[in-house]
Amino acid sequence: MLGNHFFAMLSRMKYINRWGLMRNTRNENISEHSLDTAVLAHALAVLRNTRFGGSVSPERAACLAIFHDATEILTGDMPTPVKYYNPKIKEAYKEVEQVAGNRLLDMLPEDLRPLYASLLVPGTTDEDILPLVKAADKISAIIKCMEECRAGNLEFSSARDALLESLYEMHLPEAECFVREFLPSYGLTLDEQTKF
Repeated sequence: MLGNHFFAMLSRMKYINRWGLMRNTRNENISEHSLDTAVLAHALAVLRNTRFGGSVSPERAACLAIFHDATEILTGDMPTPVKYYNPKIKEAYKEVEQVAGNRLLDMLPEDLRPLYASLLVPGTTDEDILPLVKAADKISAIIKCMEECRAGNLEFSSARDALLESLYEMHLPEAECFVREFLPSYGLTLDEQTKF
């Protein structure tokens, strides 16, 4: 037994920076990224239910998004070009994530493990929601790229374009709707956003 360190470990998400291979004008950690992804996953689920005839739980989508990068507390943030370089690396990293997830679960009392296991290692009951979380993860990254580009850091422009392309390849109408209706606002100044 590792003790009841689960929540203290989760609080360390704020120390794991993303985008390690790129120059950032402002660092982004996985804690803030997870919150952004949770808000976006919730929104995508609401859009699916409201506009596209779905019946998924926005709350479940948000919870899955909160925990989607939790294993990176132990593994660190693996840069995307490395993580997806080839199938062997991708598969090996999935195994590392599984081990890290189990290690985190071992930090909980046994009676709480089943609930958190379903968040750290989602099962087949979440098949309808997981694509929304993945899309929300991409949208969060696109927003980060937009912020960096707006700050004059063009190093993120190729990543933005590639992420947008991969988002459209998911063929999720709620994600495309979000990009059309809500994403442009992220490129505005505060004064432009609050002007009525």
